[in-house]
Amino acid sequence: MVPRGTSAVPPRRTARLSGAERAPWGTICREEIIEAAVRIISAGGYEQMSIRSLASKLGVSPMSLYRHIRDKDDLLNEVVDRLLAEAWRPASEEEDWQAWIVEAASKLRAFLINEPAALHVYLRRPVVSPAAIDRMDAMMGVLRRAGLDEETARSAYGALHTYTIGFAALAASRAAWVTDGTEAGSVAPQLAAYTSAEQFMEGLRYLLEGISGHVGRRGEPGQ
Repeated sequence: MVPRGTSAVPPRRTARLSGAERAPWGTICREEIIEAAVRIISAGGYEQMSIRSLASKLGVSPMSLYRHIRDKDDLLNEVVDRLLAEAWRPASEEEDWQAWIVEAASKLRAFLINEPAALHVYLRRPVVSPAAIDRMDAMMGVLRRAGLDEETARSAYGALHTYTIGFAALAASRAAWVTDGTEAGSVAPQLAAYTSAEQFMEGLRYLLEGISGHVGRRGEPGQ
């Protein structure tokens, strides 16, 4: 029995709750979900994060999150875009186009290796988020101003981009490899060294040498 003069409906909670308690219906939004996921992933919790665990931290049911995000991949796309926006831009002057390109590629390599969520997103599909497009446009602009025509600049960007992503993927997959001492005389340690930052720079220099051969050849026959 409900005492006369009282309501059978409990008062509406207005604070974010934790544990078994739930936040009120409609108090969560997409931005809050993304910000929470950014904090978790930035702290190294990507592998453990699920829609259920994220909902628990926000004090809502998992279905409440699906009212604002399609799925985990939709959420990761947003998170990675925000992290990339903070990580990719070089400090080098754009006039020194090779130094700028080297720094841009190195920053993306480090980002993909250090952020498993980012590597997951980049290996699943072409990334066309705002930060990724901003990065591509900036690199294309630097290459064009260096003296490449549009077609050559696009080809050069594609070579640099795919090299960086592929290198980062291999480096990340080999990060946990430790020799057990049985590979004496084998090429395994040598192959493992091919995923170092130094080897990345070496390969990048080869690419830049090839690209440099096209600088200033805009408008020549066959170009």
